Amino acid sequence: MHGSSRWHRSLLATLLVVVGLVALTSCRQSRRPVDGPLVVAAYGSIQTVDPAQATTVIALQLISALGDPLYAIDADGRIEPKLASGPPQLSRDGLRAVIPLRRGVRFHDGTPFDAEAMAFSLKRFLSIGKLSYVVGNRIKAVKVLDAHRLELELRQPFSPLEALLSFASLTPVSPTAYAEYADGFRAGGFVGTGPYKLSFHSPQLQRLEPFEDYWGKPPQNRGIALVGMSTSTSLYGAIRGGSVDVLLSTSLEPEQQTALHRRANAGKLREGAGPALEIGYVTLLSDRPPLDRLKLRRALAYSLDRELLTKRISDGLRPPLRGLVPPGIPGALAAWPKADLSRSRQLLGEEGYCQGNVLQLQLTYRSNVPTDRLLALSWQELLRSRLGDCLVLDLKGMESTTAYRQLGDGAFQLILLDWMGDYPDADNYLTPLLECRRSQGNRCLEGDSVASGSFWTAPGLQQTLLKSNEVRGEERLALLDQVQREAAHGSPYLPLWLVRPRAWALNSVSAPQFDGSGRLLFGALQRQEQP
Repeated sequence: MHGSSRWHRSLLATLLVVVGLVALTSCRQSRRPVDGPLVVAAYGSIQTVDPAQATTVIALQLISALGDPLYAIDADGRIEPKLASGPPQLSRDGLRAVIPLRRGVRFHDGTPFDAEAMAFSLKRFLSIGKLSYVVGNRIKAVKVLDAHRLELELRQPFSPLEALLSFASLTPVSPTAYAEYADGFRAGGFVGTGPYKLSFHSPQLQRLEPFEDYWGKPPQNRGIALVGMSTSTSLYGAIRGGSVDVLLSTSLEPEQQTALHRRANAGKLREGAGPALEIGYVTLLSDRPPLDRLKLRRALAYSLDRELLTKRISDGLRPPLRGLVPPGIPGALAAWPKADLSRSRQLLGEEGYCQGNVLQLQLTYRSNVPTDRLLALSWQELLRSRLGDCLVLDLKGMESTTAYRQLGDGAFQLILLDWMGDYPDADNYLTPLLECRRSQGNRCLEGDSVASGSFWTAPGLQQTLLKSNEVRGEERLALLDQVQREAAHGSPYLPLWLVRPRAWALNSVSAPQFDGSGRLLFGALQRQEQP
């Protein structure tokens, strides 16, 4: 740890102010020195800042401010080189990619960034990374060609390679600082190449100082204090009381997000929103009775009035979704049907339900996710009022970690879940839900479809999915279209809504901005005159 003691006293005082104001539920603006760090509040704690170990949204948000990936996605969805100096140069067979690297970049400890450093980080992640499966089934080997050229050997041609290499967990770390951690994690501290360096770390508080030798655009502020809080109430109280400068929306109660959105519209806060990369959906257990019957799954698909449910629950902040890929990503398709209760009733009738025979299904929701319970109750009531003589949902709440452990066991007839791709490409939404390495008819026996709890596939679907990642342009879009139409017909999942990351800032701070990967741009935040 380094830096002035005044800074540390200021940060600790800030944290005490936050806690005190929340405890007293005060709505008065707190006063902090204008030359101090901007205080950004988010949900949760950060136990590790090692890119090979971190998996939570807040930890990856922090890493994205402390380091640089090879490529990045800008706010308009375009891929731009960061530590790479240009696009990958692919071999004819598509199995080798040469990455040219930027010159003149240094890590926070002064170590030069070069091909050896990048190779060290990639090999380390492939060896011990908690999320190494995202990359390990794509990249077979890493080779240094010269000081500023890196070669990746791929397991099969992979057209969205640049998007994959924008993954925050692939942020390089200094081989000098991590020399003793090539085979193990370094939970505390971080040494990367990014616009900020980490000078203080605890689970609830991280201090970020501008890196004076940063190769790119310097931060527009004097530093960031990232504060983690454990409840939605404390987050909401902190921004309402003015004890934090910026608040991230993660895990904030729906009604509180709506209230802050309205305050921003009234000019009392500044609001920023990133790309809608998180999807909410229902998984259907498709390989055993009763939902092994296609007509019943399609009846459920027609029973879902997304427009009404999302309006009730999020007041329009979560737009309805009829596909597994967010609409802003190339290849997205709204293939799932709109609500049609008469069609749902017809299909249920054809399967022997209605007229005295009611289909009872259990819908599991994550008890620690506020929107889950609201959605479950709303859908249950909607079906009771409109299809109650045919279909009834019984609700069961379960803590999310427990639910995730049981997904691959086929424990849930219906379960509410969400997913945000590790990088913004159609592959990172379709493969985690539909990939199937071994199957029997429409039943998946081994693959991500099993792990996701649906156990569904279709003959030829896996081959089409693989082929879509080997080609580009219109040919790829046509294959993605085919995959999604087949999945929509089979209805192993019911897409619900889109979630955009949001942030609110006091009027003394510029409006929050996000990149194309949904990360808040800490460096763009700056103090300014109130309107």
